[in-house]
Parts: sequence; C-alpha cells; structure tokens
Amino acid sequence: MKWDYLQPVKIYFGKGRVQEIKKIAQELGCARGLLVAGPFFFKSGLAEKIMKESEGMLVASFGDVSPNPDVTEVDACAEIIRQNDIGFVVALGGGSPMDCAKAAASVALTQDSIRKYHGTGVALPAEHLPLIAIPTTAGTGSEVTCVSVLSDHANGKKAPIVSEGFYPKAAIIDPELTYTMPPAVTAGTGIDVLSHAIEGYWSKGHQPICDTLAIHAAALVFKYLYRAYKNPSDEEAREKMCEASVIAGLAFTLPKTTSSHACSFPLTNIYHIPHGEACGLTLDYFVRINARGTGSERVETLAKALGFADAEALADAIFALKQKLGLRCDLKDLHLEEEQIAELVKISRHPNLYNNPVEITDEMLDKMYRYLAN
Repeated sequence: MKWDYLQPVKIYFGKGRVQEIKKIAQELGCARGLLVAGPFFFKSGLAEKIMKESEGMLVASFGDVSPNPDVTEVDACAEIIRQNDIGFVVALGGGSPMDCAKAAASVALTQDSIRKYHGTGVALPAEHLPLIAIPTTAGTGSEVTCVSVLSDHANGKKAPIVSEGFYPKAAIIDPELTYTMPPAVTAGTGIDVLSHAIEGYWSKGHQPICDTLAIHAAALVFKYLYRAYKNPSDEEAREKMCEASVIAGLAFTLPKTTSSHACSFPLTNIYHIPHGEACGLTLDYFVRINARGTGSERVETLAKALGFADAEALADAIFALKQKLGLRCDLKDLHLEEEQIAELVKISRHPNLYNNPVEITDEMLDKMYRYLAN
C-alpha cells in the first residue's frame, strides 16, 4: 500500500479565538485584508465588529455571497481584490463564503473569470493570496480543504474546483461562533460532517491517517449532534461538533467524498435541498450498498469501530438520527415524474461517484431514486 498525507493548514481551536485575526495575519506577514462573509453577518453586526477589531488590517469587505455561491459572485469578489490591492482574505461563515473566498483569492491574480476553471479541467495557477478561514457552522470542514464548490446558475451547473492554492494558511475554529446556529442548520451541517467522515473512510483513496480521523469524527457526531440540535446552548455539544467538523474535513480532503456527495449536487441544484441534508438523504442507502459489494469488510469494520453490530445497524442508526433531527428521509413530496428521475440519474454521474468502493450503475441509481420517491 502506498499513500501520502499533507495538511498545510495551521489550526487555531478554542472559544474566543476569533479575536486573534489581527495577530495571526501579522504572523503570516499579511496586510490589507478583505473580509468575505455571508449577508447575515453584516446584518448581525459581527462583520463590522471583526473589521473594527482588526485595527486597519482589514480594509474592505464583500458580502454578496449566496448559499450556493455563483461564479458571478466569485468574479465580483475577485474584482474587489484587484481594485483595492488586497494582500490577504478572511472568510467568515459556512461553506459558501469560504468557497467564494478560496476561488476569488486565486483567480484575482489572473485577469480570468472563474468560469475558465469551473468544471473545465483547466488548472488554476499556483499563485494565490493567503486565506484565513473562520467557520461559523459545524459542518463543511472547508476551512481545512483545497476544494471550492461553485454553481453556474446561468448554465445549470454545480461542481467543485480542486486546487492546492485553495488550502487556507490558517483556520480559526471558535465554537462560540456556532452558538446562534438555528436547529435546522445544526442538523443539516451536522449530517454533512457524518457524510464527510463516512465517505472519506470508504473512498477508494482511503489511507490510514484519514481513516483514524474519520472514525473519531463520526463517533463525535453520533454522540453530540442530537444534543446540539435539541439544546443549542449546550456548550460541550457545540464544541464537540466543531471538533468533529474540522477533523472530518481532515478525513476527507485527500481521499475525497463519494456517492452521497455526487448525488447531492443535482438534489441541491435542481430541487434546492440544502447541501448537508442532500448528502445525508442517501448516506444510509449507500452504507447498505457498500456493505454488500467489493471492499464490504471496510464498511463492517467502520460500523464496529463506531460501536454498531454491523453495517446494517450503522445504516439504521443514520436513518434514525435523520428522523430525530427532522431531516429529509425521502423525496415523496416532490412527486417526481419519470423524466425527473432519469435526470437525477444522469446528473448523479459526477466524478465523486467513481470514488465509491462499489461501482454504482445507472440501474442502481434509478432504483434508489424510485425508492426515495415512492
């Protein structure tokens, strides 16, 4: 067996550490920063507070980031970077601001639109601006990954871009920033963490260090996610879900995600199901499929490592957790027609699908979507 491991992101974990932005930027030798955040943080006052506390290190801001960031938003952010001679970028929020900031911090150093690199196979240049990532959800793990997931709504496309330049220089994980997450967001982002861990574990690109991280992260989700959902002020549960999120990010970055993430893209793009919920929708189904195919012993090993009798019990536990969290467990309310199911099957043939340990055929996808729809 041959494998490589790289994690270039310096992680700062702990309550109140968001106050260290200025110090961390100085340590990185940065100046003239841009704050990229979702609109909510400009309304809540957190963005303004961070700008003020930076004492001049942050000189501009960008808040036009939607839940599924569009290529046009990246281009607009990149133009602000060019016009203001920005030297580093701070991304605050869930996966969306981070996805936008990662891409903008790279493409801004060219004269290109990000469309040139979105789903085209064209590699971004290696040069990029330093990025400090600050998650406000316990979910995406984007603060430690080299992936940016973008939409091109004009062309009906959603796809990830992978670039070594997307790795943030630093990640600040401050659990206090997650205290105000509504229960529905806690649930959706939390099930995304579980998907990252499990898919990273069984991915064709699996390797021992990431395996260990995946087991640790998944165990935390089963123990603490429902607690954080049921009692948003449970500080221990919030902190442990932040731990699970960043560690799951480390667990899947190199192996990459697989089937559930591949199927999540059309579910989000066409039916606007939130990303994490879309991943969780098929997760237990793929546990059962992968437990019956090539490499099934890994799925059984994972189930036992998490304290379950076997893979079927693991799948049952995922389904039960989704029910308790009020997450979508089927597609019945969409009343899908034949052509809609065929479209889902077609668009689910995303590159991530080929990381799955079992070959997923169109017939298997068709059967799954029909099962979820009826």
